Amino acid sequence: MPSLKKILHFMGSALVTACSVGVMGYCMSATWAQSTMECTKSGDDFTNGSAVVTLNLFVGNMNRDFCPLFGRQEDFEVIPQLGGTGVTNVVLHGLVVCLLALCLLFSGCSILISLYNSVSNPYETYMGPNGVYVCSSLSACLSVVVLILFAVNVTVTSMAEDLVKSFSVDISAELRNKTSEMKLGYYLVLLYTGLSLFAIVLIYLYDHAAYTHRREQQRPTEDAPKEIMMY
Repeated sequence: MPSLKKILHFMGSALVTACSVGVMGYCMSATWAQSTMECTKSGDDFTNGSAVVTLNLFVGNMNRDFCPLFGRQEDFEVIPQLGGTGVTNVVLHGLVVCLLALCLLFSGCSILISLYNSVSNPYETYMGPNGVYVCSSLSACLSVVVLILFAVNVTVTSMAEDLVKSFSVDISAELRNKTSEMKLGYYLVLLYTGLSLFAIVLIYLYDHAAYTHRREQQRPTEDAPKEIMMY
């Protein structure tokens, strides 16, 4: 039967990881980014239109005001719409979604391993602390990659402009002065990363204390007082 200290540390790690899964689940349904740009009909110098693209992971909203001639607001499915704009945009967005799914998978594995360790002592196997280290580390690393890929897709590529043009195929539009802003869903991934790392810290604190305790019990006899060694 595990000690009370081990139970508390591993149960705490499982609870923290479960909270991170809840955060990830919420962030996947929240707004991730919003891009705003000026819009005008091709060939015109006068700009009086604008377009605002709001992105979630799976659904988005397009709000066009005189872009290029009339205004309209409509929702769309992100991945199918990106599929018609080019390979790069949809591949990067697809990678983001796949990596988030892997983050949830590794977090689930970390929870199961932590719960298993709270009721047993598989210390020297992959089901011990090492399993939590690996799963939680992969979750944290992949979430950082997600942040980088999504930011590149929004700010570096022409994803927002391509989406606007896909909604105004009848009349070509010129787009300029794009500004992008990350929203709550994007920043919640940072919280998920922090919680995954905190789960690792909880296990490390127990693991380090257990290692120190074992070292003290295995201290060589030369550390004992000379009076004891004489007998």
